[in-house]
Amino acid sequence: MDRIAEPFDHAQRPKRTQPVGVDPTVPSVARVYDALLGGKDNFAVDRDIADKLMKLTPGGVDVGLYNRAVLGRAVRHMVSQGIDQFIDLGAGLPTVQNTHEVAQSVNPQSNVVYVDNDPMVLVHGRALLADNKKTTVITADLCEPDAVLDNRDLRALIDFDRPVGLLMVAVLHHLDDSQRPGELVARYRDAIPSGSFIFITHFIDGGEETAEIERVMLGGLGSGRFRSFDEVRGFFAGMELLEPGVVYNPLWRPDPNDVVPDPMSFAGKIIAGGLGRKP
Repeated sequence: MDRIAEPFDHAQRPKRTQPVGVDPTVPSVARVYDALLGGKDNFAVDRDIADKLMKLTPGGVDVGLYNRAVLGRAVRHMVSQGIDQFIDLGAGLPTVQNTHEVAQSVNPQSNVVYVDNDPMVLVHGRALLADNKKTTVITADLCEPDAVLDNRDLRALIDFDRPVGLLMVAVLHHLDDSQRPGELVARYRDAIPSGSFIFITHFIDGGEETAEIERVMLGGLGSGRFRSFDEVRGFFAGMELLEPGVVYNPLWRPDPNDVVPDPMSFAGKIIAGGLGRKP
């Protein structure tokens, strides 16, 4: 994955026409993440939060790099275990090394469904995937599992009589405890067949080091909870948590081919990930 240089130089940015349903005055998780990666599908309100986060996070541009790299490793592992259909919940805006690119590079017959509630994701995702009949994007709220799993377009590509790879990459930390994220994961776990996998990455509580980052996210986005390793491990209840368990992203089955900076830098310890298999 190529590292993005100067991601926050937003001068001379061309004006963009936003899709119907997109409010450029209200920040979006998907667009803030896009801004953090140096993308163009974001607005000033998103970039303002991204800039604040970068000031608080030494080497912060690498957080997204680590997250994309670990997603790729997890998808490749699932494909090696025979998984050829994936549901990517809260997928965000298209960027480098998307789930379908990784999966289909190993098994071209892999089916992938992206799920996000941001209208901009649907517009740009559908345009990107216009010629890819084995991948689609649907607009749905991951907090409504029945609506997601019963979606007609999802059902056209996903066969729930066979194991599925379910991805929750950097999404559960945008749910407050009152939204019961553990119960949400359990509902998805119960809906997928035996032999399926669930991959999760999540912000990790680093005490005073991460407290201000959490404050900025909660204040600007209304979400962004940092949880302990034990809390994240709890999301894998009822599943076999594969080795090495829940660890910082750069330490999860590292691949020497990944171009990543110092894995134990501050940026390397913002997010942790784990992979569970349903018995």
